[in-house]
Amino acid sequence: MSEPILSIRRLRKAYASGTEALKSLDLDIRRGEIFALLGPNGAGKTTMISIVCGIVKPTDGEVLIDGKNWQRHFREARTRIGLVPQELTMDVFEPLLNTVSFSRELFGRRPDPARIEQILKDLSLWDKRKAILKDLSGGMKRRVMIAKALAHEPDILFLDEPTAGVDVELRRDMWELVRRLREGGTTIILTTHYIEEAEEMADRVGVINKGELILVEEKTALMQKLGRKILHLQLTEPLAAVPPELAQWNPQLSDEGATLTYEFDAKADRTGIPSLLTAMRDAGIAFKDLDTKQSSLEDIFVSLVHEQRSAA
Repeated sequence: MSEPILSIRRLRKAYASGTEALKSLDLDIRRGEIFALLGPNGAGKTTMISIVCGIVKPTDGEVLIDGKNWQRHFREARTRIGLVPQELTMDVFEPLLNTVSFSRELFGRRPDPARIEQILKDLSLWDKRKAILKDLSGGMKRRVMIAKALAHEPDILFLDEPTAGVDVELRRDMWELVRRLREGGTTIILTTHYIEEAEEMADRVGVINKGELILVEEKTALMQKLGRKILHLQLTEPLAAVPPELAQWNPQLSDEGATLTYEFDAKADRTGIPSLLTAMRDAGIAFKDLDTKQSSLEDIFVSLVHEQRSAA
């Protein structure tokens, strides 16, 4: 396996108040992957990104870009990294094209009008190239921020909540753009509140909470390992309560008693489904339909964070 393009080692951030925003975090990002970092507000996602991008100084630890320390080789590291921050900070009286072109030269890259034109076309911004930034909509400003981050052709792109506050159509456009970037060799790390974003795009998923990385896993393996299945039984006659004969399976009633729900581990040797159905038949409880649903990444995420809170 090749050396990771980004290595984070014992990264820690503590403030004078005693608050630890990051607690000795270790993480390797593979070249060319899409890595999704999930976590609730205040979990440490933006702090980690800000340290890697040189915006915030860490209390301890180091970051390696292709094996080189990012503080000792600061100029090279910043040229290799692009950042699309959460906050929209573009209420300026400057044409879009000028701003994106300037971002490229700011990182020491030679002017390349053709490259800038291609980026703007990829982001459906070319027709707006003469528009003043402050006059653009929120969704357009978000696209401009991505264009600015891509202008110097970074190898690593951080997207901090890239689709926060944008409509569903624009979110889909951005997903498509991220895929194209990855196909072109860009390594992408995104933080998101939209679980479906990680489920749709990520190769691997990390879960961070209270400054600690509590899990890093291949997305498909994570869902196979932790994902549970839910059996829905549409009952012929609604039940007022779960009868004692079914108590050992701990099923739940919903839809005013018309649906019986049973959660099980699909990988277990015994799922419990045959014995549950037998017990229902013996109790005279008939059903007219059934289906199973795989737990989503959101179910898994909520479960992991809840487990950490319970253990604290």
